[in-house]
Amino acid sequence: MQQPTRVLLWTDGPGPYLDAIAKAGLSDRVAVETLPRTETPTQAQRADTEALLAWGAPKGLLPEMKSLRWAQALTAGVETWLALPDLPPALTLTCARGTHRESMPENILGAIFHLMKPYAAVNEDQKRGQWVRRMATPLSGQTLGILGLGEIGQRVAHLATALGMRVIGTRRTQAPVTDVAEVFPMERTDAMLAQSDFVLLLLPATPATENYIDAARLSHMKPNAWLLNFGRGHLINDADLIAAVKAKQIAGAVLDVFRQEPLPAAHPFWTTENIMVLPHIGGGHPQRDRVVAQLFADNLTRFLDGKPLAQVVDRAAGY
Repeated sequence: MQQPTRVLLWTDGPGPYLDAIAKAGLSDRVAVETLPRTETPTQAQRADTEALLAWGAPKGLLPEMKSLRWAQALTAGVETWLALPDLPPALTLTCARGTHRESMPENILGAIFHLMKPYAAVNEDQKRGQWVRRMATPLSGQTLGILGLGEIGQRVAHLATALGMRVIGTRRTQAPVTDVAEVFPMERTDAMLAQSDFVLLLLPATPATENYIDAARLSHMKPNAWLLNFGRGHLINDADLIAAVKAKQIAGAVLDVFRQEPLPAAHPFWTTENIMVLPHIGGGHPQRDRVVAQLFADNLTRFLDGKPLAQVVDRAAGY
């Protein structure tokens, strides 16, 4: 009789993942162990684990896990995994790409509504007992430019188009995208920026996207345009963005991701007028673990059956 495959769930909330494994009918085919994030795998776990679910791994650990053939990251971004100098070349790495599909597009649109609709100001008026007639700016007819037309970007495009917005964006491949009026190659990013009333960053973290939005690219944006970053903090040159907002070169920015999180209290983003700091709320929602667990259980089934895994990370591309 074949020995069960050894699986390690290295996360503080393994419940949804255990449930998904059982629901998929895999309980008899795997031997599952759980481990809180604050603890490190035992010598036995390092020797025996064949499939790993984790947020990341410290330097030196993965090469010791000689039986490990597959690691499932709990996040869509895998820059911390790829930054490991000793990431085993033969290890298959999959990510949680697509598991933010429900929450993040809604939060992105929520940010745009916050910018264009006066509800926050009205709430402050109410606290002061003041009746102030304020004007809401329509979204219909405005242009949303999306840098990174992946699964999340395409979902945002669909919802924004339903609101009457014109959506344009950049993509590595030039195939038409449903609900996107024009797809630009990455080398024509500046042309896309020049047309956009809102610029949404959804690019992955790679060496090519480091400081992608800098003074030069900000100079191509409209003075009334807003920048929204729900991708990765390193996409923006912080100092250049602050200078552009202070100089009213652009209207402002809504930022959900940062180079260092939590954002340090002394960082000027906190106090720069028209820069809104969000505490990385874009992708989270109460059922996210269950969504990721479904992906993991599907991949575990594929792994056990020797079939190709879903959401495999392209190490060369960086995501």
